[in-house]
Amino acid sequence: MENVRLLGYDLNLAKLSFDRWECSCKWQKKKTGLLSWFSFGNQHQSKEQTAEPSQKIGVGDKKSTISTQDDEKTNSPIVADHEKLAESHTESAVATRLNETLEQKAKPIVENSNVQKQPNKENFFTRLKKSLLKTKQNIGFGLLNLFRGKKIDDDFFEQLEEKLLIADIGVETTHKIIKSLTEHANRKQLKDAEVLYEKLKETMAEILAKVDKPLETNGKNPCVILMVGVNGVGKTTTIGKLAYQFQAQGKSVMLAAGDTFRAAAVEQLQVWGERNNIPVIAQHTGADSASVIFDAFQAAKARNIDVLLADTAGRLQNKTDLMIELQKIVRVMKKIDEKAPHEIMLTLDASTGQNAVNQAKLFHEAVGLTGINLTKLDGSAKGGVIFAIADQFGIPIRYIGVGEAIEDLRLFKADDFIEALFARED
Repeated sequence: MENVRLLGYDLNLAKLSFDRWECSCKWQKKKTGLLSWFSFGNQHQSKEQTAEPSQKIGVGDKKSTISTQDDEKTNSPIVADHEKLAESHTESAVATRLNETLEQKAKPIVENSNVQKQPNKENFFTRLKKSLLKTKQNIGFGLLNLFRGKKIDDDFFEQLEEKLLIADIGVETTHKIIKSLTEHANRKQLKDAEVLYEKLKETMAEILAKVDKPLETNGKNPCVILMVGVNGVGKTTTIGKLAYQFQAQGKSVMLAAGDTFRAAAVEQLQVWGERNNIPVIAQHTGADSASVIFDAFQAAKARNIDVLLADTAGRLQNKTDLMIELQKIVRVMKKIDEKAPHEIMLTLDASTGQNAVNQAKLFHEAVGLTGINLTKLDGSAKGGVIFAIADQFGIPIRYIGVGEAIEDLRLFKADDFIEALFARED
């Protein structure tokens, strides 16, 4: 019995010794960590680096941390190996994180650079084809489908006439096209309509070629461009875009806020001027439009400005008194320069179809138009009206609007327009 009691006492002593030893080990580990934290010595720092990666490489906690002070010398080569392995893993992890960070930062830059370069890659012809997509449904695709596999007879020409009228090409122009194709088919004794398709394209190209004349602004000092048109066609916006383009060509520009009936028009023009550092001559709302433009003309001559863009109030073509006022503006400008205005440009909205033809007729009769700007071709299926305007009046088409961006106001080029309109999709 006495032996059993002594044995229990010895076991308790052994357990107490083991607990003290374990606490000593834990304290030693904590002390090492604290010393490493405060950067006391390279030895403690290396031990901290060794302890952390050892968990990552699968070394057990007991094997890596439970050791006696007597075994520290024996285990030092192992610790050294662990330190080297830990350092290599740490360097690898840091390099990996650095690469990932650089990739994440570089990725948006690459994407942004692609977005910025994309508009340059997409040339004007591509954008023109996209903008004419609705008109192509009637003229390009629509006519091509009509010509495929058809025989040339009266029924064929009736269907062709209907297609051209739906495309807003107009009655007179449609009859001219039909007559030209009929004579060509009879002369060549054609039976297959597909052969006649190229003749249609050629005939329509000839109509537009007559009005493909770019605006000449050099040598006028200043070249005065009087902008006219009804409300809502994009006249004031077109002035801002033209001002930007002339300035990009190295020309000095001035704006005249001649639309004195609408305060918003004056403000809009002033915004364009401030944005592009272009002087704007304006007066109070309700002032005499001819007086504003007269003052602007004199100021432009005094400052040796290259181009003067003069806005006018939007007016309905059937309002006689407003048309008379427009004639007054022209007379006042001729007091300064007999040849002024050097350009009277009518802005038309392509989406109005045959109404645009009526506008061109009345404005031309009132002031004698010298140029036309056709806007909103991108949002309308009535782009065929350009053929009616070109055929009936022969007035040069200076610009076409194929979008809202500044660069979407483009010089009109008949060949590009025809190719985009009749382009066959694969």
